[in-house]
Amino acid sequence: MDLNQLKEYLNNLANNLENGDRKFLKNRLESLSSVFPFSEYEYMLMFFRDRGIITFCDYEILRNSYINSNKNLQLYGLAPRIFGQIWGEQHIISLDNRFKKPDKTLDPEFNNQYDLWIEGIKLEVKASRAINTKKRGSILSKAISYNSNEPFWMNFQQLKPNFCNAFIFIGVWIDKIVYWVLLSEEVRENKHFSHQHTGGIEYQIGITNKNINEFDIYKVDGTQKIKRKLEKWSLLMIAQEII
Repeated sequence: MDLNQLKEYLNNLANNLENGDRKFLKNRLESLSSVFPFSEYEYMLMFFRDRGIITFCDYEILRNSYINSNKNLQLYGLAPRIFGQIWGEQHIISLDNRFKKPDKTLDPEFNNQYDLWIEGIKLEVKASRAINTKKRGSILSKAISYNSNEPFWMNFQQLKPNFCNAFIFIGVWIDKIVYWVLLSEEVRENKHFSHQHTGGIEYQIGITNKNINEFDIYKVDGTQKIKRKLEKWSLLMIAQEII
């Protein structure tokens, strides 16, 4: 259940109210002021409960259905830097503690060029949230589910492939998280790779509903497959050095 489906459910309940209650609720909602965590949805649910339209059991079922379908919605409320940098890196580390925050004990030449280190491989972590490109408003209002038919866009920015061996892209939808692993060479050669700013040293790759299937070859499920791809790259580099 997404936000549109929740609205539709509540509006259907409102339409089935007796005429006096329906007008009363409509007038209240038109003049309603909301401050987190009190919202129009909470107000409508309390009204329906007061009028005996729903039971507490109905409310719990609705609440659980919405939460289970929107488990990542809170990530849309994070500030861009906190989400893209702090959350993204911590998320990968939480999946597998072999991923480390680099320092000079792990890499004597480290100078904040990349985000994570695993067994000698230097990684950049980039996270982006899928947003509905048809909607206007806050990023929360534009949050979208993975199987939605609506057009979406996510942008992986500040890419500097010269400073790392590989990238982990984290794509977030309200109900799903997807991981793509691209080697630096694969990022540079990708046809969607472009300058973020004219003449700058940072680049970007946009993933949309139109091109997402092109990235299936980079998709991995879980950190074991992430590590397997990186190990394959590492062995290839060693073999090239020997040759």
